[in-house]
Amino acid sequence: MKQEIKALEDNRTWEIVDLPKGKNTIGSKWVYKIKYKANGDLERFKARLVAKGYNQKEGLDYHETFSPVSTMVTVRSVISVAASKGWNMYQMDVYNAFLQGDLYEEVYMEIHHGFRR
Repeated sequence: MKQEIKALEDNRTWEIVDLPKGKNTIGSKWVYKIKYKANGDLERFKARLVAKGYNQKEGLDYHETFSPVSTMVTVRSVISVAASKGWNMYQMDVYNAFLQGDLYEEVYMEIHHGFRR
């Protein structure tokens, strides 16, 4: 959780402000996941702070969504091409990759427990 908060702060993901009149907030929650190595050994624990966006209404709170996630067909195709060409492949984990997109709407999220103003 500390690593997630540090990454969010380093990326200047948010700023704490007073809620403007007429604006609504959305909640937040922690999502936890246990990552395992290929042999089944524990690799690490992951925590992600997420906004409860399911409370938002399309056209009012946001206009469109886009999630740049590859499909397994694409991944298999890239691996197939790399194998046939004899290319080296490397795997990596990008922390906070979802923060690289542009957000055009104003979103006000409630301060999660443990944060101080």
